[in-house]
Amino acid sequence: MISFESDYNNGAHPMVLQRLIETNDKQSLCYGDDEWCEQAKEKIKAACGTPNAQVFFLTGGTQTNATVIDSILHTYEGVIAIDTGHINVHEAGAIEFTEHKIITLREHNGKMDPNELEKYLDDYMHDGSNMHAVYPGLVYLTFPTEYGTLYSAKELDAIWQICRKYNITLYIDGARLGYGLTATGNDITLPYLAKHCDVFYIGGTKVGALCGEAVVFTHNNAHPHFFSIQKQHGAVVAKGRLHGLQFDALFTDNLYFNISRHANVMAEKMRDIFAKKGYKFFIDSPTNQQFVILNNTKLAELRQHIIFSVWGKADTSHTICRFTTSWSTTEEDLKELEKFL
Repeated sequence: MISFESDYNNGAHPMVLQRLIETNDKQSLCYGDDEWCEQAKEKIKAACGTPNAQVFFLTGGTQTNATVIDSILHTYEGVIAIDTGHINVHEAGAIEFTEHKIITLREHNGKMDPNELEKYLDDYMHDGSNMHAVYPGLVYLTFPTEYGTLYSAKELDAIWQICRKYNITLYIDGARLGYGLTATGNDITLPYLAKHCDVFYIGGTKVGALCGEAVVFTHNNAHPHFFSIQKQHGAVVAKGRLHGLQFDALFTDNLYFNISRHANVMAEKMRDIFAKKGYKFFIDSPTNQQFVILNNTKLAELRQHIIFSVWGKADTSHTICRFTTSWSTTEEDLKELEKFL
């Protein structure tokens, strides 16, 4: 069967695998001190326009979020996220497991509203009893969001300025960062994003790598013992070259952005196929995740031929389903999907 379940249901992009294969017989230092990790870090910093940034490689998104957030927050601090934020709904309480509360605000098309963020912070700071509450020490965003939607440059700047005003760290989860940066209508560049947050990560697992995420502390502002904190979280890979080689390949000749753009193009074509067949969408997503509303009877029928994700209930007879494209999606895959709609 053809699968549109996720953007990490294939192995890795052939050029990433080739980089691993051609260096396989070479020895290296361990724990990320190898030459390829250093090369990848320099390429990432150049792409971000942040020569003084610090880059660390971790293995997966949940591990990255838990490790980074735990390294930033004090024991009495929590993290502000929208109620549909990945750390709140899809990480099995990983942040709470590190004993940091998630403080939720309402989502608006998958995004945080800057005005609501400022109101929350202003109310908190002017609450004479706030010493009894969890201190908001970090703001968490995803780009693109869980619904595939995008913050505009103006919206990101507004949230960044609020964080600066209240001296709160802004962290951006970029598990699908490539798809956001290359989406139609996006006006945020990688250097712009890097200049408007304290730390973010570049997702590899969902954008062509076997595994791996590149954390970028944009202002040389990582915890001085971040490596030790990584170690505590089981987030240090002995064969660190595995991550470095993959990101070295992804950030050579624009591969990361080219394969992200391909996935978005395939998603646009898939959206057109659904639209022409008369299907409705739960939300308008310009990225590689498309949320389609299916009649429950059609859902059961389609599942016999196509793999996709069930996202939630639309009403008693309809279900929200997610169809996702990736670097590996082909025109033939789309034709196969269209055949069964």
